[in-house]
Amino acid sequence: MTEYSEFKLAAIQAAPVYFDREASTQKACELIRKAGATGARIAAFSETWLPGYPFFVWGASTEEMAAEYIANAVEVPSDTTDQLCDAARTANMDVVIGIAERDGRTQGTVYCTLLFISNEGEILGRHRKLKPTNRERTIWGEGDGSSLVVYERPYGKISGLNCWEHNMALPGYALMALGTQIHIATWPGGDDSRHEFLSRAFASQAAAYVIDVGATLAPDLVPEKYREVAYEQLGESCIIDPYGEIIAGPAEGETILVADCSMKEIYKAKAWCDVAGHYSRPDVFQLHVNKEPRQQVVDAKVSDCESDISSDPEEV
Repeated sequence: MTEYSEFKLAAIQAAPVYFDREASTQKACELIRKAGATGARIAAFSETWLPGYPFFVWGASTEEMAAEYIANAVEVPSDTTDQLCDAARTANMDVVIGIAERDGRTQGTVYCTLLFISNEGEILGRHRKLKPTNRERTIWGEGDGSSLVVYERPYGKISGLNCWEHNMALPGYALMALGTQIHIATWPGGDDSRHEFLSRAFASQAAAYVIDVGATLAPDLVPEKYREVAYEQLGESCIIDPYGEIIAGPAEGETILVADCSMKEIYKAKAWCDVAGHYSRPDVFQLHVNKEPRQQVVDAKVSDCESDISSDPEEV
């Protein structure tokens, strides 16, 4: 008799302490411990949960808001990520958390990043959003193809994308082709119904479980000086099975959603449709992905110019 592994997935739906990295980190660690107590193998937070989604880009934002947002962003690695790793290890649970990641080199750009942390307290990797949506481009930089990765974990293969990356189609297919089985779909907080049907579509196409997770937001949750541009988001997180059906949620307000899952359901769904395997036509369609990290500055090697220096001037 075949024995299939079973596991719990958790969606942590909560509000960060907006514009406050240290307080948000403390709250994240507390929530990680609570999620770990449910027996979940992996828990996920929303898009740029730490220190919060930049809601102000959709209103009359100011340079002051942008500056404070960058000042409270997270570098990788840093004391902030060390605290998150310690919390994941204490909870004995993998954690995927959206962060506003500050470029450690320029100190002037932040990325919409998903940080993957193991239950052993190690950073597995990170994924930077490939294309910020609309006004998000005024505050976030663009990622590259190097972070389109699926991580092999004891309970399954995990992946993640941010918000409207699920509307781009090709990033999702790249992860499906790598065999994702548990996918984290992060969103600002359920401002419309598209997050649900895009997440459900991904689950059905990938034959994978999806943690569709958003945060909560309200004017009284942000600093008083910024409340006039804040708006309400209820979270509306859910957990979706490999057929695209919701098995937990959607929920409103601060909560931790948990769902019991089985590798048997993944195999059953993939037997019907494996879009990068038996349900593909590589003779008709192929996806080429540039996995090279993007570099703004490349140091020239001395050997590259030695021949020019030593050449006959008349030949140069």
